[in-house]
Amino acid sequence: MQIWVDADACPGVIKEILFRAAERAQIPLMLVANQLLRTPPSRYIKAIQVPAGFDVADGKIAQHLEPGDLVITADIPLAAEVIAKGGHALNPRGEFYTPDTIRERLNMRDFMDTLRSSGVNTGGPSSLSQSDRKAFASQLDRFLARNRK
Repeated sequence: MQIWVDADACPGVIKEILFRAAERAQIPLMLVANQLLRTPPSRYIKAIQVPAGFDVADGKIAQHLEPGDLVITADIPLAAEVIAKGGHALNPRGEFYTPDTIRERLNMRDFMDTLRSSGVNTGGPSSLSQSDRKAFASQLDRFLARNRK
């Protein structure tokens, strides 16, 4: 099992949680972004820089994903692809996407996109709270405990 991170939009505090978890569990952690990322020195943590472009990082993750891998992303279409390929998708707020919930999420994303396209200001997501960070760390710990080989 490997952990993939859609790192361009991943909050720094979540990356820090992931760095500690990768070291503690000795699990490979791959951060994929279209910008150069700084990572702590570790044999388990690597960063991959991809060219700039729409969904290039998502494509790289989807291309290399193996069934059972964990992907950290807030990107709903990437999460849907991860699930379809037998992976697990966790957002930075600590919520797992599931086959049961991903369709609803895709529909809501498309609806909000339609509203924005018609000029409606839908705002953005709220900032990451302390409870979001705690929920993420808890879900990650539980997942790693269940899925370590």
